[in-house]
Amino acid sequence: MLIDDREWLETDGLGGFASGTVSGVRTRRYHALLAPATTPPAGRMVLVNGFDAWIDLDGTPIALSTQRYAPDALHPDGAARLERFTTDPWPTWRWRLTDDLSITQETLCRHGLPGVLIRWRLSSAGRLATLRVRPLLSGRDYHALHHENVVFDFEPRGEDEDVEWHPYAGVPGVRSRANARYRHHPQWFRQFLYLAERDRGLDAIEDLASPGELTWDASIGDAVWLIEPASSAETRDRSPVIELADEIARSERARRSAFASRLHVSADAYLVRRGAGTTVIAGYPWFGDWGRDTFIALRGLCLSAHRLAEARDILLEWSGFVSEGMLPNRFPDQGAVPEYNSVDASLWFIVAVHDLIRAAARKRVLGAATRVRLMLAVDDVIRGYATGTRYGIRAGADGLLAAGESGTQLTWMDAKIGDDVVTPRIGKPVEIQALWLNALSFAGARASEWRRLLDAGLASFERRFWNAERGCLYDVVDADHVDGRVDGRVRPNQIFAVGGLPRAIVEGDRARLIVERVERDLLTPVGLRTLAPYESGYTGRYEGDPSSRDRAYHQGTVWPWLMGAFVDAWIRVNGGTPAARDAARDRFVLPLIAELDRCGLGHLYEIADGDAPHTPRGCPFQAWSVGELLRLL
Repeated sequence: MLIDDREWLETDGLGGFASGTVSGVRTRRYHALLAPATTPPAGRMVLVNGFDAWIDLDGTPIALSTQRYAPDALHPDGAARLERFTTDPWPTWRWRLTDDLSITQETLCRHGLPGVLIRWRLSSAGRLATLRVRPLLSGRDYHALHHENVVFDFEPRGEDEDVEWHPYAGVPGVRSRANARYRHHPQWFRQFLYLAERDRGLDAIEDLASPGELTWDASIGDAVWLIEPASSAETRDRSPVIELADEIARSERARRSAFASRLHVSADAYLVRRGAGTTVIAGYPWFGDWGRDTFIALRGLCLSAHRLAEARDILLEWSGFVSEGMLPNRFPDQGAVPEYNSVDASLWFIVAVHDLIRAAARKRVLGAATRVRLMLAVDDVIRGYATGTRYGIRAGADGLLAAGESGTQLTWMDAKIGDDVVTPRIGKPVEIQALWLNALSFAGARASEWRRLLDAGLASFERRFWNAERGCLYDVVDADHVDGRVDGRVRPNQIFAVGGLPRAIVEGDRARLIVERVERDLLTPVGLRTLAPYESGYTGRYEGDPSSRDRAYHQGTVWPWLMGAFVDAWIRVNGGTPAARDAARDRFVLPLIAELDRCGLGHLYEIADGDAPHTPRGCPFQAWSVGELLRLL
């Protein structure tokens, strides 16, 4: 039986999602039919993991689903009948039942409310056909796994078309609405095996509870099933489920058809509600909203997609969290206390504000009060960094920005194993200087004190970062805060001195040599390696247990989002002409577009192996990978 493990994603605009594979076989603990955010966009829980489904055709059962059980058995054989799958306009499967009969299943999330709609339709009526579906429930944190226990409450509330299950106290229940009959028949389904978890060196076995079975007479019309977190009786919608399903489908079809392309639809999945504002989910299925990722990704997700109002709302929401000159790098899954542990998140915020103001110059999306609020946050960041803040972040007399303390990882290369920081980069990292000097350039247009610091920083950068021996830039100067100590390993961070930011820090022959070095040693068809293959510590495959993977994360692993800065830089050093842009599109952008069907369908993944064939790894749906591709386009 052929198993297609490419992944699909549906999101609800609140941080919740549904996700799985084309074949229907769950390969991750995160694959779920209903995984809402209980405190949007955080607190995600898996309420319904999936289901088993059969068609009884003229009395003969035919499976539509397939599960993988330990030690490695596939059952039943529904995947063998799958003849077509598409994500346009939402995940849709078609199984061949007989030579002249098929059944289609559609699955979609409604935007703005947690819930998933599933609809089945036979290709022709008149055959005696009964659809049977067994929901598989857990009620767990989305990072966890579920196991058989005596506490799980199978008892339903309601009957047939409107049933609720409340497996655990303190956990949202599940409301099931369907034009079906419900038969209560509780069972445990044991030993589901998730291959992606096993390959990542993690626990990979789960037990799920099934309270009963839903049955439809599929021969007389569509079978419709709407599942959602159980709400109070006073607020829940009581519309007939068929009418509600039709309205959800009409609304979603109209909303999605308004986007300019398939990639724009994918980009929308990352824009979600936080409080009264908007934020960006860094990636599905396991990331929340991260500051660094948000400010990098929104340049493509919002600005390049002409969604300036959303960009404004995101930046306004985050601007209220400035503390001692720093913006948070992340909000935890549980709790509301943000984590301030990044040197570059605040600087990327300034770049995003700069780009928004430039993009909005002829649009009426930035009123005077909004602009003042954003610029006050920019000033707070620059002043905090100039005078000094957490983790040794402080501008020196040379105009450059020092950062880092033992045991901390402040840049985007932030892997940490226990107390061991894999790439500490303490001192003056190259891309941090490019971001800092861009921030000073932006603020210096209004304040002379920042222009003086900018001039000092530009002169110091030119003098201190050039590695004449290798014809590129050092990755860190004053490494470990030791004057004159340098890290000369060839990494991609230097590309931001030439491309990817509003102002190039290096131009001319040196810029050309930097781009040539990066292209020769770091470029792959799907992004840039994080370390040149000839450097000590290079790891060409991102695999193994969590410790092994963390050690490879920035030691050769490829990151697609870096292609944005590289292509910018390549075009700049090749004259910035239309011909250069066309050549860049053919050489660098089209191969990335081809990747949209390789892993997370319609999206770009987080990382890939440094060694060919550059197998996709990590998170299958990554915001800044999608955002930077949109920005390039």
